Amino acid sequence: MPAALTEIARSHDMCHVLTIEDEPLVAMTIQDILASEGATSFEIVDTEEAAVSAAAAHAPSVITSDVKLLEGTGPRAVAEIHRRLGPIPVIFITGTPEECSPCNPPGLIIPKPFTVQAIIAAFRESAPSN
Repeated sequence: MPAALTEIARSHDMCHVLTIEDEPLVAMTIQDILASEGATSFEIVDTEEAAVSAAAAHAPSVITSDVKLLEGTGPRAVAEIHRRLGPIPVIFITGTPEECSPCNPPGLIIPKPFTVQAIIAAFRESAPSN
């Protein structure tokens, strides 16, 4: 494979998304939307602890996170991931946007119910350039 094509393939492989969401249908919808936009690998978790563990095992390029989870909160998970791994772009997708104003670390905030266009726009703004 020519070097330029190898580099393009490698850059696409690096778009790993960690989705922190306790509603499976919502998580799968987000995954489908982001896959259509070029994300190539995903991990979906539903608790704060699982999010931190997943990020430690495979550092994400982008994080999507709900605020309220089965156990813990998305913002606390993201803050711990940032503490351990450094800044990673985050998109908070939540039914309680008022509880994430501001979130620390800051990120884009999309209220539920969300639109496909809102997710795409946020991902395009947040995702590392290929």
